[in-house]
Amino acid sequence: MGCSKWTVAFNFGHLKAQSKLSVFFTMIILFTYLFYCLNGFCDSLPRPVYDRQSNLANKVVLKDGQEAEQLGAYNASPVSVVREQLSDLSNSEAPSNNISIANNFGSKKFPQAIIIGVKKGGTRALLEFLRIHPDVRAVGAEPHFFDRFYDKGLEWYRNLMPRTLEGQITMEKTPSYFITKEAPRRVFSMSRHTRLIVVVRDPVTRAVSDYTQTLTKSPGLPSFQNLAFRNATTGVIDTSWSAVRIGIYAKHLENWLRYFPLSRFLFVSGERLVTDPAGEMGRVQDFLGLKRVVTDKHFYFNQTKGFPCLKKPEGSSRPRCLGKSKGRPHPQIPSEVLLRLRDFYRPFNLKFYQMTGHNFGWD
Repeated sequence: MGCSKWTVAFNFGHLKAQSKLSVFFTMIILFTYLFYCLNGFCDSLPRPVYDRQSNLANKVVLKDGQEAEQLGAYNASPVSVVREQLSDLSNSEAPSNNISIANNFGSKKFPQAIIIGVKKGGTRALLEFLRIHPDVRAVGAEPHFFDRFYDKGLEWYRNLMPRTLEGQITMEKTPSYFITKEAPRRVFSMSRHTRLIVVVRDPVTRAVSDYTQTLTKSPGLPSFQNLAFRNATTGVIDTSWSAVRIGIYAKHLENWLRYFPLSRFLFVSGERLVTDPAGEMGRVQDFLGLKRVVTDKHFYFNQTKGFPCLKKPEGSSRPRCLGKSKGRPHPQIPSEVLLRLRDFYRPFNLKFYQMTGHNFGWD
């Protein structure tokens, strides 16, 4: 009987000790968990898959009313639209420092195609038309990497690019590349397989358009003829003036052909981009290896501006035209000044026709 009492007491004491140990270890675990959460370690836990999917759905719904993004959805399949939205969503994520900057929504790549020129030739219109295509992803602003910011390095340049999925093309446009001496070598160092697009326009009309743009920013600018001629009496053209120099296309192309074969270039007519945008866009899409998604049903001619605009996207209240800076009325230039300038450009134009194998009909 006495032994029985001692046995019961011992068992009760043993259970009580076990209970205290359990409480002790539970408290340690709770304090450890609170410590990690307070220091932010809990935030690194992966989010549930359904949460990411619901966020993505919200992103798509929110973007339905945004005009710029809807351009990419013209006549595109639901898969293409979702792929575009996935790519947009990934742009908000910070890139890693790995060689392959990738995540579930695509990767940042060097551009496979660059619109390298020319200023006031129609490069902005071409880029906006291309962005309708669901397989084209382009930087909105001009990076100016190969002419101004080359010292920042290629990794900096790649981080500027939008994320792309398999089958999509990364693009950028900086028209000043065409006239920058160092640009061909620098682009070649990045990739010898880069496709190069040059939008060209009658150099006389282009020079007047260039002058018009500068005049709006600097109203006190001298007259066009005073800038175009070194000596108004002799009629010698001042080729140091950038508005004139840019239009000597043959000279600039020679610099590029030292590094790239003619097959890597597509020369787009700025005039045809206005009169027949769908036809010229067909050539561009073929050159880029894209399906012809952008067609004549995407355009209408704006009589006020004098150039084509994109038709109203679904979910938008108005059509998509280029900004107010496009389609400005040109100042009146004396006809004899324009004739002298046309005579100056004629031999350079003919050489450019020979080099490209295409007669643009400027003469």
